[in-house]
Amino acid sequence: MSDSRSGSGTSAPTVLRMILGRRLQDMRQQAGASLEDAAKALRVKPLTIRRLEKAEVALKPLYVEKLLETYGAGRQEIDEFVAMAERANEPGWWHAYRDVLPNWFTAYVSLETGAKTLRTYEPHYVTGLLQTPAYARGVLHGGIPNGSDEELERRVDLRLRRQSLLQRPDAPTLWVVMEEAVLHRAVGGPQVMREQIDRLLEASELGHVSIDIVPFSAGAHVGACAPFTYFRFEEPELPDIVYSEILSASMYLDEREDVVAHLEAHTRMSLLTSSEDSRVLLNRMRKEYS
Repeated sequence: MSDSRSGSGTSAPTVLRMILGRRLQDMRQQAGASLEDAAKALRVKPLTIRRLEKAEVALKPLYVEKLLETYGAGRQEIDEFVAMAERANEPGWWHAYRDVLPNWFTAYVSLETGAKTLRTYEPHYVTGLLQTPAYARGVLHGGIPNGSDEELERRVDLRLRRQSLLQRPDAPTLWVVMEEAVLHRAVGGPQVMREQIDRLLEASELGHVSIDIVPFSAGAHVGACAPFTYFRFEEPELPDIVYSEILSASMYLDEREDVVAHLEAHTRMSLLTSSEDSRVLLNRMRKEYS
């Protein structure tokens, strides 16, 4: 799975669509059918089948039904699968923000919403899931200095809406590793930074949130690179996925070698500090902004 900011206009996959795509692939392989065999059943090109299985296009119910019949599925299984496919094609809550949510980031919000575990590395800013409204406004204004006030507020509202997943009964675990530099980057001024640090201190007391801040004294380390987020899901059909970005591109990685490299980097960075030391650093920086 990969995408970039200059990618095509195909709709971003929802987690359910990804799950069903994997199941279609498994069922085809168990039936001993090739991509070409499945394509003949639908009178389409093999690429279309591949894109269905990779969740790169919507799951058309008629296509799904015909494929499952080809793979020898029973009527009840077909009906249940088609019902799930129709649900998978429904727009997520973030669809209401499509005016300010680029397609390449829509996939991120979907993965974030469906993940059971999130591990992030942030060298520049507080992770979006823990930003206060004022801090988010400052960060987003810096990223789109020529945007309208209305657009800015829509983006802030979207970021705050994303944070609601941390209040869900089935909230995912969130493990954040940040550089100390994040706390020295005075976004919005002293008052905004004090409020933001208070938010981090409060979040660090939640049972499903961990915050580790790598101090300057740690020197050079393995993860001093671009920000990234690691997603893990409960569903066995979905692999672990890593999202990473640079100035001009973003990537979604699910190859095991890439995922393991980011996961190991996150773990090594977390060992450069402790939760207690991170809280001490947060309190010290709060005083500096007083």
